[in-house]
Amino acid sequence: MSKFYVTTPIYYVNDVPHVGHAYTTLAADVIARYYRLQLGKNNVFFLTGTDEHGQKVAQAAEENKQTPKEYADSVAPRFKEAWKSLKIYYDYFIRTTEKRHEAVASQLLQKIRDNGYIVEGVYKGWYCVGCEKFLTKTELVNGRCPLHINKEPVYQEERNYFLKLKELSKVILEKIKSGEYEIHPISKKNEILSRLELGVEDISISREGVSWGIPVPWDKNQTIYVWVEALMNYYSATQFLDGKKRFWPADLHIVGKDILWFHSVIWQALLIAADLPLPKHIFAHGFFTIDGQKMSKSLGNVISPKELIVRYGVDGTRYLLLSAVKFGSDGDIEYSKFDEKYNADLANGLGNLIARTAKMAESVNLPGRELKDISLNIGVAIQLVKSDVKEFTRALDLIWKKISKADKFINENKVWALERNLKISALEKLTDDILQIAADLKPFLPETAEKIERQFKGPEIKSENPLFPRL
Repeated sequence: MSKFYVTTPIYYVNDVPHVGHAYTTLAADVIARYYRLQLGKNNVFFLTGTDEHGQKVAQAAEENKQTPKEYADSVAPRFKEAWKSLKIYYDYFIRTTEKRHEAVASQLLQKIRDNGYIVEGVYKGWYCVGCEKFLTKTELVNGRCPLHINKEPVYQEERNYFLKLKELSKVILEKIKSGEYEIHPISKKNEILSRLELGVEDISISREGVSWGIPVPWDKNQTIYVWVEALMNYYSATQFLDGKKRFWPADLHIVGKDILWFHSVIWQALLIAADLPLPKHIFAHGFFTIDGQKMSKSLGNVISPKELIVRYGVDGTRYLLLSAVKFGSDGDIEYSKFDEKYNADLANGLGNLIARTAKMAESVNLPGRELKDISLNIGVAIQLVKSDVKEFTRALDLIWKKISKADKFINENKVWALERNLKISALEKLTDDILQIAADLKPFLPETAEKIERQFKGPEIKSENPLFPRL
């Protein structure tokens, strides 16, 4: 492998960053950091950004007495600030209101039409503004969108342009079965296969009554359906950024389970219709609830990344979110459980190991040490993540077993009580183990890994403030 391209969804600007957004983006950051260590910084491309067109953005702007562009300009920086605060290092932050994205999206749609995959028709049905999505009868629950039960869907009948999804879906079905592109977890792949095997209809890819969007290139009275042009961001960024064309196709799209259909079927259909290579892997993760309840503005239980950082610190937050649940499964956030895990794993676990070892090393003036084959060691620790892109919890468990083993070594050998030469020998082994742990932690807890390396690589090992003060 000579390059790696990973993406998050682009996030709606009618919302502000919350723990769900953070979880997705942290996962992509860990994977990007891992591949940078393996392939080099210039061979990895990590894309995130904001989705800024569509009806619900226009409505949010109107409620705030702003134009849609003014509103988007005021919200997009909040996502950048949130990712900066979590030490998320993306390579580019795309905004769908960028003229160069709009240009690529228009060209791509025109190519799909020229290839004969777009036809004119009339759409009749229900539309959920909250999802910016047309809903079939089977998707409605008691006449409403299951994700927006407090908002009635809107019945619409309008002249639109349609993508020949019915025809393209047969090609998609075969490509999934052949393994040309992969969908994980397997349960989600099976859901997509079942739905495709039942048969799908052509879908509308334009809107007649939504002005806040990119005009359809051959019909300025219509705008491109927001989901269609939003999906195109993954491709467009590689086309208008210098030196990025080589990164297409994407190696991994990380998405929430609610938008898997768009990414594993509609996006693939658009690419097939445009004669473009398909992304290699799509992973759909689960949702967080808060104290057992769905996260929502109306309940007032939305947790922002900033709240977690204030309570647990940057790397404390990264660890708690990444270790909270097996990637791909749903999970629940309770502050009491996070507090307990923080104290047990970080303050009493990793933090205590570093503090006690540094103090003993300082007492005998032990010089710092160097660790060889760091990249190999990282590969061993994170191989489960690399192979299935879902085993963050298991990879972290491997690292924490090393921490426990080092603690056990100290206690069983009573290192603090050994005579000087034996103590130095034991501490040299511990220092090597700790530097190994720091190397393993680099993709997950970058600040902590850097602090440990700085402390134990020398010239002399010194005691420092606790990495993770007890709550």
